[in-house]
Amino acid sequence: MQLSASLITVSYLVAGVLFILSLGGLSTQTTARRGNGFGIFGMLLAIAVTALGHVSSFGLLAAAIAVGAGIGALLASRVPMTSMPELVAVLHSFVGLAAVLVGIASYLGGHVAPSPTEQLLHEIEIFVGVFVGALTFTGSIIAFFKLRGTLRSKPLLLPGRHALNAGLVALCVVLAIHFVNKPVEQGLTPLLVMTGVACFIGVHLVMAIGGADMPVVVSMLNSYSGWAAAAAGFMLSNDLLIITGALVGSSGAILSYIMCRAMNRSFLSVIFGGFGADEGAKPAKASGEPQGEVTSVTAPETATLLRAAKNIVVVPGYGMAVAQAQYPLFEIAQLLRKRGANVRFAIHPVAGRLPGHMNVLLAEAKVPYDIVLEMDEINEDFPETDVVLVIGANDIVNPGALDDSSSPIYGMPVLEVWKSKATIVMKRSMASGYAGVENPLFFKEGTRMLFGDAKKNVDAILTDLRSEGSSAAA
Repeated sequence: MQLSASLITVSYLVAGVLFILSLGGLSTQTTARRGNGFGIFGMLLAIAVTALGHVSSFGLLAAAIAVGAGIGALLASRVPMTSMPELVAVLHSFVGLAAVLVGIASYLGGHVAPSPTEQLLHEIEIFVGVFVGALTFTGSIIAFFKLRGTLRSKPLLLPGRHALNAGLVALCVVLAIHFVNKPVEQGLTPLLVMTGVACFIGVHLVMAIGGADMPVVVSMLNSYSGWAAAAAGFMLSNDLLIITGALVGSSGAILSYIMCRAMNRSFLSVIFGGFGADEGAKPAKASGEPQGEVTSVTAPETATLLRAAKNIVVVPGYGMAVAQAQYPLFEIAQLLRKRGANVRFAIHPVAGRLPGHMNVLLAEAKVPYDIVLEMDEINEDFPETDVVLVIGANDIVNPGALDDSSSPIYGMPVLEVWKSKATIVMKRSMASGYAGVENPLFFKEGTRMLFGDAKKNVDAILTDLRSEGSSAAA
């Protein structure tokens, strides 16, 4: 059964509207589930209409969809929330690789346009689509290995790296000139050479970006994957793919820009791998250099401090995600709120390793949205806060970002927890954070360190609070 062109167009329009509604729904926690539903339905409609409108034999297509759906379902069921950033990076690489393969296949297919101008535009679409796809493919793979910890989080700053990138882009422009309006046997070589060059650019760009900026990089790669998909849509003359790619590309770019502003980072700096950074700057202090003595605290002592506190702020980080401590943590918050304490959660824009990472984890634990506040909403309240409980966060509460000009994260707005009356930091050890920077917070007078597994410590605090409550009731 073949659908008419008008029905396909209308269906694509409906799917595009559903994708827009999906993005709108994902903008807030309360509507995120509905937004996901719009996106799922829109994608199912897009796949069905495309298959019915352009495929005559469904056997091979059904087999491919079954294999892809099976792999996706397996990954979704097995990948923990802590590994979601790596999964997102890998999925971006798939989109980039698909754009490369579609571009090369489209070129080898020998498409002939009605006029020389249209043929030129088609070949430019192929060249640009393959370039963006190749860059996205390798850049996403490097992001995956950095997020996984296989590659170090510190940026690789090669001498003259910006001149190198500019030279490689100029080489790609020269290759584009040799590529257009050439027969397939002559144009394939510059296309493949450009693909290799773009792959190297992707590796070099992401290797030059430090761990503190990786959440922005993941968002930016999401944008690149969208533009790669839009380019594939032009190559295939598929309007819906163009619309979807443009939506993903523009929304990813806007999110990256918002995050860069929240981190006081230059948008171009992140895109071009530390563009404008002072390569002769004084290196940050190594994590092994002691800055003073720390004050340790036990779980029962922490519970005692929490009982006496009236204003409490909880700052979650990646360590909480790894330990899966959000569930007992919310039970602690509930007990304290029943006692009359004002308990709130503070979220930094780049907490975790993916935009919205902490919000999703807290929502998973049924934490009410109204007590989950962003950095700008809560930073001014820390001087009136009795106790701040930092769980697995490091770089986002580092005072060096404000007063140490030699720090790689200098200039990044952070949660100013040290201004509270008491700060309790849960960590396994004194190791530096993902950015590889020492944290002076640990040595401040009002800071107490609760070492050990976050889940075990939170459980111990919860047990202590419950036992005290049971004794009082008796």
